[in-house]
Amino acid sequence: MPPIKHARLSASSAHRWLECPPSVRATENIPDTTTLYAEEGTAAHEVAEYKVRRYLGETDIPVPNTGQFDAEEIDKYTDTYLGYVTDKVETIKKSCQDALVLVEQRLDFSNYVPDGFGTGDLVIIADNVMQIIDLKYGKGVAVAADNNPQMMLYALGAINLFGHLYDIKTVQLSIVQPRLDNISEWAISAADLTEWAETVLKPTAQLAAAGEGDFKAGDHCRFCKLKATCRKRAKLMLETAKYDYKPPAELTETEIAEVLKVASQLSKWADDVFAYAQAQAVNNGVSWDGFKLVEGRSVRKYTDENKIADICRDNGYTISQIYKTSLIGITDMERLMGKKKFRELLSEYIVKPKGKLTLVPESDKREEVLPHLPF
Repeated sequence: MPPIKHARLSASSAHRWLECPPSVRATENIPDTTTLYAEEGTAAHEVAEYKVRRYLGETDIPVPNTGQFDAEEIDKYTDTYLGYVTDKVETIKKSCQDALVLVEQRLDFSNYVPDGFGTGDLVIIADNVMQIIDLKYGKGVAVAADNNPQMMLYALGAINLFGHLYDIKTVQLSIVQPRLDNISEWAISAADLTEWAETVLKPTAQLAAAGEGDFKAGDHCRFCKLKATCRKRAKLMLETAKYDYKPPAELTETEIAEVLKVASQLSKWADDVFAYAQAQAVNNGVSWDGFKLVEGRSVRKYTDENKIADICRDNGYTISQIYKTSLIGITDMERLMGKKKFRELLSEYIVKPKGKLTLVPESDKREEVLPHLPF
């Protein structure tokens, strides 16, 4: 096999190749694709970088262009990130005036992972504490900093770069996900991090680079390029699907628990297979036995809203009849007023009802509650 391309064992995909080492080589010839969500995330990161650099005193930097994406929304959420960063930096500088703050720092961890490197959004080093802060602009799934391999790889790269200058004892990892109002923080000692790197990371990375190890299906399959056609994943899902042939009342509690453990994965797998099959049919003319292509349902839409409004007004319809108005959302209102004024003026009119009870895996960070059972 040809050698692994540069940074094929990336930090951002470490959660996958640490669980399923051979997936790296199995997918290396499948072309990379991008999505609007990824491009939007890139645009937001550029704005966030610009704001942080300006805060740190840099002036000769170009203003980023958000292109087709909502500039107002990106500005709002990157302000949240900037607020978190400034709080951290100001707090640290109270005790360490010469703290080192680095933006978009290239971090090399190739002593553990072949050709391994990544870019840390923000690195702060003060005395014996190092902080790694990462912006996640996505709003699909909340990302936790606890044992997060991407963040741990960045930390290893930073230790490689600055460990000879600073006696780093503690590593603090932070993920800021403003569109989900999620901030996750976790700390690990530098000694424990290095031990993990030597005993877990390094041997697994060597397996991945060689295309060796065992395939393993799980939540980490979500962004794998082989997710729709992976035989290991299909085997796990089909093993679970066998329970579909029994009415739920016939399943034992043990069987139901086993289904629950992979139910969300089963649903995602079915969606992935369908999306793959549809793309093959639409783009490559592949025919699937028992299926056909049709035009999907569509809805009517205005071609020119301003023209529509003019015609309506000319024919006697009022503004209140043809337009809808409503209060902006609570989060937007708080940003408009500022937290202090928002609390002063509106706090007595804001309530937060209890959420609907939802069954989740034990690994979920939320506190367990007991249901109110009828007597």
